Amino acid sequence: MESMKLTIAQVLIATICSTLVIFSERAFPFVLFSKKQPPRMIKFIEKYIPPMVMAALLVYCLKDMTFSSGAVNFAPYLAGVAATAILHLWKGNSLISIFGGTIIYMILIRIL
Repeated sequence: MESMKLTIAQVLIATICSTLVIFSERAFPFVLFSKKQPPRMIKFIEKYIPPMVMAALLVYCLKDMTFSSGAVNFAPYLAGVAATAILHLWKGNSLISIFGGTIIYMILIRIL
């Protein structure tokens, strides 16, 4: 099967179109809610999405945990959960908590 080769003009057009679409998607909420309060549904999502993401990551992280192989097998899981909880209690920032716990978990599963 032959690969399709694009000209410089086609690449530029595709890049400009992609840029406009991404910019429009990012600007849409600011334009829509700049002069009024956001709807209750948006406030609900803003309030409850971070805990739901943390719960989903918790389930994903702990789904393969077994206790039969000793402490080394479940140490990354517990360290990731503990780091997420500690970071969230300390900083109160969901992004820092989620990324910090995930990074510690990913490092430990590669090391141990």
